[in-house]
Parts: sequence; structure tokens; C-alpha cells
Amino acid sequence: MPLNILFAASEDRWQAYEAPLRAALSEVGHGDANLAMSIPAAQVDYIVYAPSSDVQDFRPFTRTKAVLNLWAGVEGVVGNETLTQPLARMVDDGLTQGMVDWVVGHTLRHHLNTDLHVMNQDGEWRSYVPPLATDRPVTVLGLGALGQACGKALAGLGFPVTGWSRTQKDVDGLRCLSGEEGLEQALSESEIVILLLPQTPGTENLLNAERLATLPKGAMIINPGRGPLIDDDALLAALDRGHIGHATLDVFREEPLPAEHPFWSHPKITVTPHIASETRPQSASRVIAENIRRGEAGEPFLHLVDRDLGY
Repeated sequence: MPLNILFAASEDRWQAYEAPLRAALSEVGHGDANLAMSIPAAQVDYIVYAPSSDVQDFRPFTRTKAVLNLWAGVEGVVGNETLTQPLARMVDDGLTQGMVDWVVGHTLRHHLNTDLHVMNQDGEWRSYVPPLATDRPVTVLGLGALGQACGKALAGLGFPVTGWSRTQKDVDGLRCLSGEEGLEQALSESEIVILLLPQTPGTENLLNAERLATLPKGAMIINPGRGPLIDDDALLAALDRGHIGHATLDVFREEPLPAEHPFWSHPKITVTPHIASETRPQSASRVIAENIRRGEAGEPFLHLVDRDLGY
């Protein structure tokens, strides 16, 4: 009997994903699957899911074997008490490469102080020479798939990279720290901090006033992770008093970021509109199809979310 796969996301996502998903399903032997945006709940085997979809009550999906999230972040669904089915987050080569590109680009921008020259084409000959990458310590907060990939890319360029995670990890080329003491050490020694942690109750406002003060004067912050990782008011205060040199922010507590929000006009903040990385339909479809193949073969699903940890 063909599988019933519900695509629970917006119409524009369906337009982008339908063809690559059908192709990926064919590659894993499920080309006859019924892939649609509307299927009776009791008949659904798998849900390809965006947390903003109309599906918010999972209780009617009595035979559903897994919910396959389209995004890396699952904070919009992991707390749903009706969701008892296995939940997999998206870990996708295209998403990872996009994040590496964005993080490396903005790290180099801050390291080289590119804005000094790009924003000042005024005839003044400024002789600022940046330090070498080997003299610019970088910290990556979060050592999941994205954090590890970005940390390794920066280490490959010569930056001394410290990675911090809740529990101790071992990543080639990175100094790895963990726990509260490790976080204080990582921040106190870093000139550029990159946030790639998931959003959980334990990570909300991780960079608060106290921890921002731990950073060296002039340190720069890059946040493509989640907006609530930073205390907005504490960040603005640290920027205004000159302790933090600049913040490049791609994610926010409210999106789109309201036009009247002070981040837009602050001279030491760069806003980008949640574009650091995007799930690519071609590569993401292969991840989804592989998880469906695994489910049907009785193999463990990839990238399952730990409900207790929230990611």
C-alpha cells in the first residue's frame, strides 16, 4: 500500500518542495507515495512539517510514524503536548553550507573592519591594519552540526576557535569547553562571539548583562542562531557604553523585526532579515526521503529531537 505523506506547510513551500520531494522519494523506492497537502489525519503515515502550519493538534494522526521538521529549529513545535510521535529536526548539507558562508563572511567583515573603508569613501586615507586571523580569538556558542561546521571553517582560516556547549564535546581543530565555568572562560577570551545554540528555556537570555560584561571591551557579536539567546536591552546598553563594538543580528524575538525597533537605527548594529541560512528544497528533500525510507525499513530515524532537552 502506498504511503500517505502530508505536507503541512504553506502553499509557496509546497510549490518549492513538491517536485524535489517526489524525486527524492522515488530514489529511495517510494515513488508511488501519496504526497499531498490534504490527507485525512487517520490515514497519514508521515508529516513533513513547518511549525507555522495549520496542524497544531497531533492527536488525530493515530498512525503517523514521524513528524519531519522542515527547519533546524524545533522550538515552535517541541513543546506541543499533543505531539507524541517521533520528531526529527532538519540537518541538511545545503543549510549547513549556507550557514558557514554567512558566518565566515561576517566574521571576516568584523575581523578586517571592512565597514571602516566601505562606509567611509570620503577621501580620508585611513591606515588601519587588522591583526592576523591567528591573533583574533573566536568563540562559537553551540556545537551542533552548524556550530561545528562554522567553527571548523574558521579554524581552517587560522582563527583560534573555542567552541562551547552544554555538555563537553571533542571537535578536531577546536578548543572545546562546557558548563558555566567553561562559558565564562570562553567569553572572557573572545573578540568575536558567534551564537548557534538552540532556543530552550536554558538558553534564553544566555547573553545577559553579566555575561556581556565578561566579554573583552570592543568584542563583536554575531547571532544567526535564535533571537532570544540575547537580552535585547542589555545588548543595547553594552553597545551604547562602548563595551561591545558591534552586533550583527540575523534573528529576533519578533520577526519581521518591527520598523520602529531600535536595532534598525543603531549605528553599531547590523540587521539582516533571517537570511543566514535557508533550508534548500533539493538537499532537504533527500534528508526527508531518507528518514521515510528508514522508518519503513525499521531503522532508526536521523536527527531525532530529545524532548527533554528541546532540540
